[in-house]
Amino acid sequence: MKDNLTAIVRRALEIMVSEGRLPGPVPIPRIEVTRDRKFGDYATGIAMIMGKETGVPPRELAGEIAGVIRAADREREVDDVSVAGPGFINMTMSQGFWNRILKSVLQEKGDFLRTGVGAGKRVQVEFVSANPTGPLHVGHGRGAALGDALASILECCGYEVEREYYINDAGNQIQTLGRSVFARYLQAFGKDVPFPEEGYRGDYIGEIAREIKEREKDRYLGMDEDRAVSEIADLASRTILEDIRSDLEEFGVRFDRWFSESKLLEAGRVRETLDDLEKRGFIFRLDGAVWFHSTQKGDDKDRVMVKSDGSLTYFASDVAYHRDKFERGFDKVVDIWGADHHGYVPRMKAAVEALGRDRDDLTILLLQLVNLLRKGKPVAMSTRAGEFVTLREVREEVGRDAARFIFLTRKADSKLDFDLDLAKERSNDNPVYYVQYAHARICSILRNAAEKGVAIPLPGEVDPSLLVLPEERELIRSMAALPEVVETAALAMEPHRVTIWLRDISTILHSYYFRHRVLSEDPALTNARIALVVAVRFLLSEALSLLGVSAPERM
Repeated sequence: MKDNLTAIVRRALEIMVSEGRLPGPVPIPRIEVTRDRKFGDYATGIAMIMGKETGVPPRELAGEIAGVIRAADREREVDDVSVAGPGFINMTMSQGFWNRILKSVLQEKGDFLRTGVGAGKRVQVEFVSANPTGPLHVGHGRGAALGDALASILECCGYEVEREYYINDAGNQIQTLGRSVFARYLQAFGKDVPFPEEGYRGDYIGEIAREIKEREKDRYLGMDEDRAVSEIADLASRTILEDIRSDLEEFGVRFDRWFSESKLLEAGRVRETLDDLEKRGFIFRLDGAVWFHSTQKGDDKDRVMVKSDGSLTYFASDVAYHRDKFERGFDKVVDIWGADHHGYVPRMKAAVEALGRDRDDLTILLLQLVNLLRKGKPVAMSTRAGEFVTLREVREEVGRDAARFIFLTRKADSKLDFDLDLAKERSNDNPVYYVQYAHARICSILRNAAEKGVAIPLPGEVDPSLLVLPEERELIRSMAALPEVVETAALAMEPHRVTIWLRDISTILHSYYFRHRVLSEDPALTNARIALVVAVRFLLSEALSLLGVSAPERM
């Protein structure tokens, strides 16, 4: 839709350039939706931009451009063009324009909101990637919803997308897990042993220890402690990882690849990466340690890759992992991390650039905290998990749809208040209920029509010119905006834009339902209104699907 308007305005500018009234080249005009309908449907500030170049007062230039737009609009898509303020050009679209939009939705269906902006480009989205040392908490749930929705939106825009989970199954945290479970295992046999001071204290540690005792009996009692801890760490991390995988699948999230850090190390990929960086002049040695010269690429200080005792840092593995990602042929790599990793961003950008890629080939989205509330007050810590509220607890209490939708109501870098009671309410205050009920309401209208023997008309049987009510125009205008909303959400990597669109069109639909009857004594008007709500229902379902939320027919 905006492409059409852009083409109309640009054609007018080209005419003025050809007549010598404007200097070339012709810029691409920016088209905006007007907030107040008295200023038309869309507006552009191109006259204020070009006025600076020509020396012509912007308002005067806007009047000239508006006149040429009227003459250049061959398809009569613009009904009126006016000038406002310091030089805004406002455009009111014709009834025929809105008629074509409605017919496009009905005829193109799923293709209506798909764009080709990402055609031929491969993107990897890595998200959640929680250490296999404990169950997923509510913050991981927000990351799961964001990553999965973003991947779906990118796919809708033509990108080839791969969803990946990075398994941090090497390093101290796994050994700490092994020592924690081993201590509980020994205690299960009545051994009086202290629990590691830095150990994981959730109830799940005792549960895993009891499972190992039941399955392996006393196998680890007489074993060398280091070997016992290592084996138990492996068993425990695999158990937790399977629980994480199951938890995510129940949340509607599946990954194309689960990438193991330990396998990265075993394959020698970290050493290869260090050699690569050294050849490129980014490695130096100091005080027995191996350093990455990251300040050469904008970081605030250089970073240790190999400690003086010969052990690798986490950063070394992360750099090798990202090198591996790009070697797999991705044009763009997206990481979704918690906001506490903000200090890690500059060094990763520096590493990517040092490896020969553009730093913007890596996008890192930082997730702010989720504040769980009940009746407006903070929720106490989970008694089952011991240390945090788990994703499973939230999902089981409010349902998958509500959890996913609410996680996606705010931009990633904004803190999110999640009211558990509100998420279960069947009221307009509950955002997911409000949107899903709009879909269910249309389904109810169509069932009512079927009971009265009124069939859903074919697109060719509909006369959209009968849809003249303000709410009908607003519904079509909102539908027309969805392709751009989806594309902008993909380019900005902000799935919450789709959530906002869903809320807005649902508001219009509910208002329309209460004020007007879809089924009337006028067959032609009934057909047009049925076609309208069918189109709305379809795009509601498509947009909800992008977020991984269902579109129920009854509520």
